[in-house]
Amino acid sequence: MPEGHTIHRLARLHQKRFGGAPVTVTSPQGRFAEAAEAVSGRVLRRAEAYGKHLFHHYQGGAVVHVHLGLYGKFTERPVPMPEPVGQVRMRMVGEEYGTDLRGPTACEVIHQAEVEDIVARLGPDPLRRAPDPAPAWTRISKSRRPIGALLMDQKVIAGVGNVYRNELLYRHLIDPHRPGTHVAEEEFDAAWTDLVALMKVGVTRGKIITIRKSDDKGMPGLRGRPRTYVYRRAGEPCRVCGTEIRTEVMEGRNLFWCPTCQV
Repeated sequence: MPEGHTIHRLARLHQKRFGGAPVTVTSPQGRFAEAAEAVSGRVLRRAEAYGKHLFHHYQGGAVVHVHLGLYGKFTERPVPMPEPVGQVRMRMVGEEYGTDLRGPTACEVIHQAEVEDIVARLGPDPLRRAPDPAPAWTRISKSRRPIGALLMDQKVIAGVGNVYRNELLYRHLIDPHRPGTHVAEEEFDAAWTDLVALMKVGVTRGKIITIRKSDDKGMPGLRGRPRTYVYRRAGEPCRVCGTEIRTEVMEGRNLFWCPTCQV
């Protein structure tokens, strides 16, 4: 599932390519046809992201809400667009570019009050302007759930996915099994500050980069992807201490950690 930095990059891209002008919106697949007709031809006033949710705000108050989920993906092309291939839920065509959306969990037209309802159910987004981490700390400090599970809970922090979760906990040497009630406020503050910086790098670079230069050694990462401390490295030696990286499933998602470094 794309993490928050990917959605923020999409919002910036769509604002740049479609913002401030009328957009033709269709649904070649047909499942979004009636909603597409409601916004087609209107000016896209603003594209924005909150956590893993993308919002296209159109003139007149209608908002297209997209959540990519596990399989959703936008593909961008210059105009003229070719005939649609596959199950294209939504096609947007502007003056110079078009984009096709396939496989999202959510693609719907809503209004501002519903946008506010969605955001109200989420924790703070590290990539929003001046995000307030206090609600996240309140939830974590009162919960006996493992911190590894809390960081993946979008009601706690919006936009964090499995890569950031695993890598952040390693960077701060926190055992993912530690209950939220046993995380010190100083540890949370340091991790939050680090998370904001890491996710901003993700927006700028389009990649999740987490390894400090001093630790960038050992076995290579997955082909075409930046190296990681623990993510998808089960059975390999820790880049710092050499201990075998462990893995297990925590609340439905694969967890990775170093049992020596993270305590």
